[in-house]
Amino acid sequence: MTPSPLRSTQREQEILTELRLAGGSARVGYLAQRLGVSDETVRRNIKALQARSQVRKVHGGVLLSEDLTLTEQPLQARMRRNADPKKQVARTLARIINNGDSLFLDIGSTTAYAAQALAGHRDLYVVTNSLAVANTLANVNNNRVFFAGGELRRHDGGSFGDDAIRFVRRFNVKYAVFSAGAINAETGFMLHDMAEADLSRAISAQTRIILADSEKFGRRAPIAVSDQDGIDILITDKAPPEPVRNMLERHDISLTLAHEDH
Repeated sequence: MTPSPLRSTQREQEILTELRLAGGSARVGYLAQRLGVSDETVRRNIKALQARSQVRKVHGGVLLSEDLTLTEQPLQARMRRNADPKKQVARTLARIINNGDSLFLDIGSTTAYAAQALAGHRDLYVVTNSLAVANTLANVNNNRVFFAGGELRRHDGGSFGDDAIRFVRRFNVKYAVFSAGAINAETGFMLHDMAEADLSRAISAQTRIILADSEKFGRRAPIAVSDQDGIDILITDKAPPEPVRNMLERHDISLTLAHEDH
């Protein structure tokens, strides 16, 4: 039975999402497993995507077109994906942070949820390049919020560039909290954007924390975090596969598992 145009379009968007999360390329069988459909269904949708120059077929798999590989989905779309585990991770971070602590929060979807989880805290000293974080935590509970200067990116409300880097270098916070685009055993933590990597290196902190839902395990992204040994804690919602756990142990990174609130 031929799928309706609406369903086909929705599935094509899901394929593009899975390709972004996988770092820009994947095999047909992997996409079929992720979407719960047949290989032939995936091939049919890939053919439509290729006709619009959004993907390129290769032997046994598919690649995102170059201009799509370098971008992430808008922040609100990423916040809707896997939202419950991200909220669990955010609430776990909020239990670590005390009233009066200083921290940096980056522009990830999970860190946006972390800002929401911290909305009941008082006297926080927050440095951020995320408009979503600043909007959540500024002007409440006697918090002080410092926003990095620079041009705001349209798709995620993040501020980047030389001005933002110079700004965050002026701070030394207790916690620096980052998101990750992918985590795998060979490379460690990975990001989708060079500007994000540059800014993460610029902030000084006593403790550096990665927030990531378990969907990130085994995936790839274009940019590797250069200093894996600089990460102190990974907070996630499920135990990582053994190769990832071994990677964490090699770099002396503590693992904290989030649990559902009851």
